[in-house]
Amino acid sequence: MPLPQALARFNRRVTNRIASPVAGRSRGFGVVVHKGRKSGRIYRTPVTIFVRDGAYRIALTYGREVDWVKNILAAGTFELETGGQPLLLTDPVVRHDPAADWAPAGVRQLLRLVGAEYYLEARPA
Repeated sequence: MPLPQALARFNRRVTNRIASPVAGRSRGFGVVVHKGRKSGRIYRTPVTIFVRDGAYRIALTYGREVDWVKNILAAGTFELETGGQPLLLTDPVVRHDPAADWAPAGVRQLLRLVGAEYYLEARPA
């Protein structure tokens, strides 16, 4: 089972605002910049990123039904700020892997522990 929605709300209101300026510049982290499907508003969501075989992967620790995932799937592209640079990613897809075999060994156990069975994958445009 993914992390609780109460934690997601707290992170959205508090943690994300603090982490966003640092996440876009730190190795292994990034900020997903996406547009609301209904509001058209621009949102910034800090995430942990993993790069393998040219693909960028993001663990969906709150599940696949969160707004930022729906927004980028609907758009088909999104911007990822990482290493202080913007990067346009395209063709996002949500993949299911309960074993988290796509993640590094140390992270894999943590993802299993929190029940993060899904991840988002996209490639540079």
